[in-house]
Amino acid sequence: MHVDGGCHCGFIKYEAEVDPASVGICHCTDCQTLTGTAYRTTVQSLQGAFKLLCGEPTIYIKTAESGNQRAHGFCPRCGTPLYATTVGNPDLYGIRVGTTRQRAELPPQRQGWCRSAQAWSMQIDDLPKSPMQRPR
Repeated sequence: MHVDGGCHCGFIKYEAEVDPASVGICHCTDCQTLTGTAYRTTVQSLQGAFKLLCGEPTIYIKTAESGNQRAHGFCPRCGTPLYATTVGNPDLYGIRVGTTRQRAELPPQRQGWCRSAQAWSMQIDDLPKSPMQRPR
């Protein structure tokens, strides 16, 4: 599936071919901290199928619990997290689904690191819903 997207401020734009069956939610504590929320949703794109169209992301190298290192690309202007990939020789990009224009067409197919999941993140169906931000 072809997707395109970019950061919030528009400095970085990209396009990619992705596999919708690869969309996943990660509940690890690193993803919670790096997103500032309960989990991260990504879709996979192979090397050569992900192309930056404009802008240059800032790279942050994160060392996981396993010892593996991941290069996280984010916008240096607005801070939007865009992707993560292997350090040195990127073979697979984990694109942040929220940065794609086609995010509604990329529902999660699996969840991982559920041992770290915030219990409330699994139980939001019954929360009150509003079509826009509620007035204060």
